[in-house]
Amino acid sequence: MKDKSSRRQPPSPATEPTDSDPLRDPALYFNRELSQLDFNFRVLAQAQDAGVPLLERLRYLCISCTNLDEFFEIRAATVRHAQDFNMPVAADGMPPATVLKRIHDRAAELVAAQYRCWNDDLRPSLNAAGVRVLGRDSWNAKQTRWLRAYFRDEIMPVLSPLGLDPAHPFPQILNKSLNIVVVLKGKDAFGRAGHLAIVRAPRSLPRIIQLPPKVSGGEDDFVFLSSVLSAFVDELFPGMEVKGAYQFRVTRNSELIVDEEEVENLALALRDELIGRGYLRAMRLEIAGNCPKPIVRTLLQNFELPDNAVYRIDGPVNLSRVVQVYDLVQRPELKYPAFQPRSLRNTDVIFDRINDGDILLHHPYDAFTPVLELIRQSAEDPNVLAIKQTLYRTGRESQIVEHLVQAARNGKDVTVVVELRARFDEEANLGFADRLQQAGVQVVYGVVGYKTHAKMLLIVRREGRKLRRYVHLGTGNYHAGTARTYTDLGLITADPDIGSDVHQIFQQLSGMAPAIKLRRLLQSPFTLHAGVLHKIEREARHAREGKPARVVAKMNALNEPQVIRALYAASQSGVQIDLIVRGACTLRPGVPGVSETIRVRSIVGRFLEHSRVYWFQNDDAPELYCASADWLERNLLRRVETCFPILEPELAARVKEEALDNNLLDNLNAWELQPSGVYARLHPGDDAMPHSAQTSLLAKLCGASS
Repeated sequence: MKDKSSRRQPPSPATEPTDSDPLRDPALYFNRELSQLDFNFRVLAQAQDAGVPLLERLRYLCISCTNLDEFFEIRAATVRHAQDFNMPVAADGMPPATVLKRIHDRAAELVAAQYRCWNDDLRPSLNAAGVRVLGRDSWNAKQTRWLRAYFRDEIMPVLSPLGLDPAHPFPQILNKSLNIVVVLKGKDAFGRAGHLAIVRAPRSLPRIIQLPPKVSGGEDDFVFLSSVLSAFVDELFPGMEVKGAYQFRVTRNSELIVDEEEVENLALALRDELIGRGYLRAMRLEIAGNCPKPIVRTLLQNFELPDNAVYRIDGPVNLSRVVQVYDLVQRPELKYPAFQPRSLRNTDVIFDRINDGDILLHHPYDAFTPVLELIRQSAEDPNVLAIKQTLYRTGRESQIVEHLVQAARNGKDVTVVVELRARFDEEANLGFADRLQQAGVQVVYGVVGYKTHAKMLLIVRREGRKLRRYVHLGTGNYHAGTARTYTDLGLITADPDIGSDVHQIFQQLSGMAPAIKLRRLLQSPFTLHAGVLHKIEREARHAREGKPARVVAKMNALNEPQVIRALYAASQSGVQIDLIVRGACTLRPGVPGVSETIRVRSIVGRFLEHSRVYWFQNDDAPELYCASADWLERNLLRRVETCFPILEPELAARVKEEALDNNLLDNLNAWELQPSGVYARLHPGDDAMPHSAQTSLLAKLCGASS
């Protein structure tokens, strides 16, 4: 059974293919941005699902809101950039202006659905459960007195209202900041006639205020800062009449652009760019639904936005901030049951454990501790001579950074490749890069023009008269926090060929090494793209020869046109292809004569599906790879990525079962992409057992329920 939702119209088929290859027909491709936007409807569906614990539903609502913020900051901004500079259109053939219009139309549907979910479902349900987010119309006299005193004591002293007149032009509005536009009548102390004023809420103020139980009568009662500002804003303008106060928020382009070939110091250039990031081009305006049209026009003109870029909001414009309630409310029965990740045994001397055989870690079901322990023991072990690691996102309070600092202090040769351009983590990465350098670590900022997205750790240890390499390779970041909430795979091995490959890649990143020939790994931007194409084409050849042929691949997103054409051609040859793509997918499955044997599904559950796994049947001599790369143009062609084989048959079988087969059995959290572009949620049929991929692994590996 399929419940059809998350709808959007597919792009109109082109009248003529762009060249003689019919597989280049734009009608065979979805638009990447619209596909990414649709993913947030699947996230929102979790918030609308009564079977999900109540506070988890609130968290999903907030995730859909923050995702939409980031979508406008990055994806919509990229389309606007393409429009401004007449850049080539993508494989779907849709001009940027058309994409932007469809983005705004589809985003308006999403925003309306988010606020219906909040106003009509989640807020009443939370209230019934004793978790109340109180609006101004529901404050009693005691609550109002306390909030007025809170406003005077805690909020008012840090506010700087700005009246708009020739001497005070419209102020700079920080990206995603909370603001109130106030309509005034009367004259101030200087005789100036009031009209409009802007009140900006500093980021130092909490966006959610918890009321004391003695004031509210409840343990879990909250108020939005925006409600308090709107209620008491008149106190900022004594002697004048406040005719109206309307909250608004602007979302800006947040993509930092640094011409690396024109700067002498990338770190300094990024620091300069970060200062201005919050004031780049506006992309979206959110404003209170009852704001008068003339004020909306004034704001749109100031931000240089078209009419369809305004979103009238039926509630707080900073709805995503209600996620703080999730952390503040200590009600385990309203959240997913806690679980304990599986621990790896016999890690007292982790090098001995690795020598017994490769170690496979499937997070979050397996603890991240072995990775931390490997680095910690390496920092302390007198036989360890060198540690080399890539860091993309690691968190502000990272044990890994502390272990690397200690290793350098203990005399190890430590080299860390820090990717400063990890989006929204640039400031944190600059900070820990400075800390590493101060400790004597050799810090490398990667390769000009190519983000270093690979997840690699190399340890060189003296054992007797020989040096031995130990390696960790992963699909996710070295971040203990996301290892609890993202599904990722990691391999710890002492395989000589893999160790040699990783060593050469580090040499390439830190030095000026030429292109290298690797024994086991595939690497972007050199061999991964061609390797994936070769393996897909090999499956097509096997199918034509009557041999077993199948491709199963799991990733976060898919848009690389050559890979898609190779998949189409393989499908035409009879290859069965199953793709598990969490987010954007521009491939159109199920097209007669083109992609009839291709199925695409998306899993949205308790954890963020993040692992990348590629399996090729290869005439029943299967090959299985894990990777840091999605099948996106940027990952395959413009980044440094690694793709590594799982060589031990038992571990390869485990990856296939847990990360691929298990997800293909899911009929509770899976959505199947239809040829029309609709994602249909799957449900167990009358003769099928309900199966959640993530819940089954929690039970199997952690002995827990979801």
